[in-house]
Amino acid sequence: MRQLLRIAPVIDDLGRLFSEAGHEIFLVGGSVRDALLGELGHDLDFTTSATPDETHALLKQFTPATWDIGKDFGTIGALKKSGGTQWQIEVTTFRADVYRSESRKPEVAFGDTIDGDLIRRDFTVNAMAINVATKAFLDPYGGLDDLADGIIRTPSTPEISFSDDPLRMLRAARFASRLGFSVAPDVVAAMKGMADRIEIVSPERIQAEFSGLLLTDAPREGIDLLVRTGVADHFIPELSAMQLELDEHARHKDVYQHSLTVLDQAIELEKARGHQPDIVNRLAALLHDAGKPATRRFEGSKVTFHHHDIVGAKLIKKRLKAMTYPAAVVKSVAKLIELHLRFHGYGDGGWSDAAVRRYVRDAGDELEHLHILTRADCTTRNRQKATRLRRSYEELEWRIDELAAQEELQALRPHLDGDEIMAVLGIRPGREVGEAYRFLLEDRTENGPREHDDAVRLLKEWWAAR
Repeated sequence: MRQLLRIAPVIDDLGRLFSEAGHEIFLVGGSVRDALLGELGHDLDFTTSATPDETHALLKQFTPATWDIGKDFGTIGALKKSGGTQWQIEVTTFRADVYRSESRKPEVAFGDTIDGDLIRRDFTVNAMAINVATKAFLDPYGGLDDLADGIIRTPSTPEISFSDDPLRMLRAARFASRLGFSVAPDVVAAMKGMADRIEIVSPERIQAEFSGLLLTDAPREGIDLLVRTGVADHFIPELSAMQLELDEHARHKDVYQHSLTVLDQAIELEKARGHQPDIVNRLAALLHDAGKPATRRFEGSKVTFHHHDIVGAKLIKKRLKAMTYPAAVVKSVAKLIELHLRFHGYGDGGWSDAAVRRYVRDAGDELEHLHILTRADCTTRNRQKATRLRRSYEELEWRIDELAAQEELQALRPHLDGDEIMAVLGIRPGREVGEAYRFLLEDRTENGPREHDDAVRLLKEWWAAR
């Protein structure tokens, strides 16, 4: 009630406007759920008996800031300032969407009753509504009880729900992680029986839902649900493949459980280092050992995974492209997987300044992500070993900071740029300029910065010897 009173100036006006036009309008779905949890934000979702055109006309009377970009799906949006707060509002015509067996997208269909709309929603906790005009609370499928008990259930049978929209199987995992709820046994059973149904959903929708899961505060349970039910096999099989591969130290149940722990620790580090939820960080943590199944070898009593970093980077690059992740995300995650073992060996004998520069140069813009991934990858239960690894990486970060302060390490570039190289050598753009650039960059990495005249002398000596 406190939440509803807070938004009363907005919903009262909307209720009066739609009611006078002869239409019903309800606060619905996530807005009601979040209000009951005391977490209602500034985004309000409504459903109505009005058609999209009728809704748009009514909202124009309510606020000048409206848009109809979602009109084909029955949704009209609006912004409304009230009491010093800006509310983002979406009003959708009663829905009755369904997937056809051959379709990759839902077929949009409008309904004519609130009950028909609510039974088509994904879960009971999202199938509650409040009549904006009368303030009557509608909960025909027990969503309030499920919210109190922390259970994810479907309004209709899960088989019908997942047949209507198979993406709901991923949504079950996301809500389990986001809300910290358990998933009802019949829902889990339906996910197992209908896992292959997810293949008719477009990669773009799967990617968006999977990313939403990864970006929750505690995605582990949701990810494990997708693997246990076999749903993950149909869009990211590399996850399930890691279950059977024992870690080479035999100190974890398997590589899969180790990867979930690395993800947990990466999220903790992400927060501790002051970052917002980061999809690159989380994909890299979860998938950094994806190359181990393909590289598993037995050497006597020892299991090895030689070059799993290189193999894993190639596998995941291909997988993330297929899932339609942005090119920049794909490139960053692949680079991190390829570099995630680079630190090992640092604590054994220390690195020269040149080795530290090369570490920074190879990481490039992903240096902070690499710091997080490398630290999170330590999951040993041996306290002495864990302390030694942590201290070694702290020392490496300190040395990076020290060199950066001295040498502008983050902007590691050759002593001379391409134009200066061509001027010194009297050559035109071509292969030789690239060779000279790489020579100077390697010298910068190995020996640190040089004065301009010294760099010119070095370049001329290299050119003459060449």
